[in-house]
Amino acid sequence: MKNSIFWKLILTAAILAWAVLGLFPLKDTDFRDYIIGQSIAERVEDEGKQPTVKKIEDRSEYEKLLSDVDAAVESGKYDSFFIALRETANEQDIDLHSKFFADIRVVNEPNQERRNGLILDYLYGQTRGKLRPGLDLGSGVSFTLAIDEEQDANGAGDRLEKLVEILDGRVNSLGVAEPIIQPRPPNRVEVQLPGVDLQQNPEIVDIIVRPARLDFRTSHRYQTPGPQDAVGSTKSLQISPSKPQEAQYEVMEYESTDRRSGQTNTYKLWVKRIPEAHGSIIENSYATFDGGGQIVVGFDTTDEGADVMKKMTQRIYDQDKQTGTQESLVVVLDGEIESVAGIQSPIGNSGVITGNYSQTEVLELVSALNNPLEFGLIIEQKQEVGPSLAEDARDASVKAAMYGAGAVILFMLAYYLSSGIVAVLSVTLNLTIVLGVLASVGATMTLPGVAALVLTIGMAVDANILIFERIREEIVSGKSIKNALQSGYDKAFSTIVDANVTTMITAAILFWLGTGPVKGFGLTLAIGIGSSVFSALIISRAFLELLLVTGLAKKLIPDFSLQRSLGISELNFLGKRKPAFIGSWAIVAAGVVAIAISSSSILGIDFRGGAEVLMSFNQEAKGDLEITKILDVAEQNNLGEVQPLFQSEIGQGVERLRVQVDDEQGRSDQLVAALQTAFPNAELVKVSESIIGATVSTTIVKNAILSVLTALVGILLYVAVRFEIGYGVGAVVATVHDIMMSIGVYVILGQLLGIGSGQFSAPMVAAILMIVGYSINDTIVVFDRIREELELNPAMKLFDVVNLAISRTLSRTLLTSITTFVAALALFIFGVGVVTDFALVFLIGILTGTFSSIFIASPVFFWWHKGDRKHVTDHEFAKPTYEWEAGSKRASKESQAKELGAKT
Repeated sequence: MKNSIFWKLILTAAILAWAVLGLFPLKDTDFRDYIIGQSIAERVEDEGKQPTVKKIEDRSEYEKLLSDVDAAVESGKYDSFFIALRETANEQDIDLHSKFFADIRVVNEPNQERRNGLILDYLYGQTRGKLRPGLDLGSGVSFTLAIDEEQDANGAGDRLEKLVEILDGRVNSLGVAEPIIQPRPPNRVEVQLPGVDLQQNPEIVDIIVRPARLDFRTSHRYQTPGPQDAVGSTKSLQISPSKPQEAQYEVMEYESTDRRSGQTNTYKLWVKRIPEAHGSIIENSYATFDGGGQIVVGFDTTDEGADVMKKMTQRIYDQDKQTGTQESLVVVLDGEIESVAGIQSPIGNSGVITGNYSQTEVLELVSALNNPLEFGLIIEQKQEVGPSLAEDARDASVKAAMYGAGAVILFMLAYYLSSGIVAVLSVTLNLTIVLGVLASVGATMTLPGVAALVLTIGMAVDANILIFERIREEIVSGKSIKNALQSGYDKAFSTIVDANVTTMITAAILFWLGTGPVKGFGLTLAIGIGSSVFSALIISRAFLELLLVTGLAKKLIPDFSLQRSLGISELNFLGKRKPAFIGSWAIVAAGVVAIAISSSSILGIDFRGGAEVLMSFNQEAKGDLEITKILDVAEQNNLGEVQPLFQSEIGQGVERLRVQVDDEQGRSDQLVAALQTAFPNAELVKVSESIIGATVSTTIVKNAILSVLTALVGILLYVAVRFEIGYGVGAVVATVHDIMMSIGVYVILGQLLGIGSGQFSAPMVAAILMIVGYSINDTIVVFDRIREELELNPAMKLFDVVNLAISRTLSRTLLTSITTFVAALALFIFGVGVVTDFALVFLIGILTGTFSSIFIASPVFFWWHKGDRKHVTDHEFAKPTYEWEAGSKRASKESQAKELGAKT
């Protein structure tokens, strides 16, 4: 056992160290301060030897460069230190890599300006906090785009939703996760990006809005432009000396960099104005490498595009061979040459676009090609925006989370004593690992991500409780502590794996099919599941075994049992199935009625849009305009849902208050009047008002529904194969019941009783998904015990087996529900705004999930098999019996089942 403990502790320490290192830096560092404090090193070339890196002691040259950069910023030549450093180094022909940062490894980039850009991008990345907050928890930038109607002959009216989808794809492919993209009819879209600094990365807006009109053209086979032919000039040229046909050509130029010397030269070509094909023939593009290791853009064509590409390249190839000249294939993107290539052989359904690309440029080009725009966009406004969840609301929510966590810790310590310490330590380390992994993959932490973290913690606590209760059962049965520990883990293993695999199926499908908050929830949940299983089976076990070996704990698990203290041994749960079933579905029906009655008011601004009011205010009185107070004013005046935040024009620093309201007639004017009355010192003045669309598009909603339905099918298939089809049916029915009941009760409480808002915003999508995960996890634990009891009690009726299984998992069910409920209750009581609604949905979900695993899932399983255990055995998927299993436990079970069938 000692060797086992040793390797588990070593593995835990290694993973934990990696996770902790991945979290740093926790916060952003000022880029200028970071650069000034950097140690510098130069590249030393020694003839006949490999270049070496030497630390620079004399920093005078480096400090001279930084002084020039500061002067450029102070003079107003550049807006930021980052841009000034990059441009000053290029102006002074300084190679930042070899001159000052030779100890930083960069890809083989021969062009000095590109190399400088890579170095500065790397250094800037080192100053950013690794775990980025989303726009609900942190600040970001916002810019408003208008469709260029001169380029959009078809009009913008029916294009806004498609534009939102395209922009969402582009932004996410560039690594900016969880953006908010909101249509502003008739022809505008607002894009909000979390954690982006436009002063450091001003080009990101241009990258996002580029039209990406791609053409495949050809160069002239014989002629090249002369010095007198200016770029953009056109001429009608004879296509071939032997043929009289002419075509229109224009002068275009492109750059080519020599990979050895790094020298960049500019060339001019006569390029045919009429394209051979358009970008519509491309089905998918991606980053790849050519034979020389240079990064390029690969693409696959559509079936129709493959025919076009083959005919085009076949013609060029044949004429090249016949004439002994070369006609190049020219790839033109938005009027600029991206690639010029000779045709070595005809190509069909795939190809590459080569160029002097950096990795970043390739990803940008891939993003544009995969999300093409058929019209141009005009950038109208750029602003810095504050978090939509107010600082005081976030602080209150953090305190609420701490209260909840503290209550759970106290409960675990009081109930399990020394084992409780192990559970708390295990869950803490688990949370650290999850955050470290999220930071390493560049995840953005938003409220939906927090939802997944809460569910992760709940499952981690549940796994420990499940193990502890199993160990207690083994001790009660008379086993020694050592044997009880081994046996408890052996029996809990399959339950933990089954419960987490079903939840992992849900997480994987949400990440695969989901968009926006759904995808973020799926990613965080998937990482949390893997970490929870590791923590329960490795970390907790290592510490429990350490307690056992060292003798630090006289009793590994205390004798006290919640189930025994309540006087619960074996209850007739199935006997109450009919009234429970009828009553719960009656509540579901009542919820459906409440939703129908309140259909006009249950969807918030995120789903149906509304109006937005922009107000100026006295900057000295900003302290009065706390977002929480604004929300209180709206509630006191019955103004419905409002979403306030602060914004300022880039570089100006003058803030304005922006408040979104629902679209009820006159609501915005009422809001302005109420705020002016409540905050007279702020001197609020209405600047403008505009109509806004939904931030949660119909695509996101459809994908969320599709994700959940696909997840339910995946769970049904897994449970059917791993257990039996009746279990899968029970799990799916219980999950659907929990979703419907939770939504219905939430609406009833909010719309009819005034508890919570009863409205659905974007974070509510994640709250409902969290219920799916919790419900499945709880149901699988009960089902796993039913399967086990069927094997252990071959002569017992199915009715009694189900009751026995529910009774024996009741302690675990109650304990898990209590700990998770306490944490969510603290969020509900002490949280603010959307956090309160979020916690309320989860509280309802905990109760419905606990209820359904006992009174819905198990009865459905019982009814499916008509109360006959032989029906269960007959419908199990046949498992192969191997020679070495002759006379084994499995064979014994099968014979017992047959014998029981004969008796019945």
